[in-house]
Amino acid sequence: MRPLAISPETAVKLAEALQVPLERLMHMPQHILLQKMMELAKEEAEKKEAGE
Repeated sequence: MRPLAISPETAVKLAEALQVPLERLMHMPQHILLQKMMELAKEEAEKKEAGE
């Protein structure tokens, strides 16, 4: 499997947000990464709604 085609800055931000090592993130299957990103977006949306 080849590494994800994302910029280094994006990779660092995603690794921090998802709390996974950068190397693991870069070799994560794309469908799993998208699923984790959707979960993160959902959590942020819920926080935003609760804050209003």
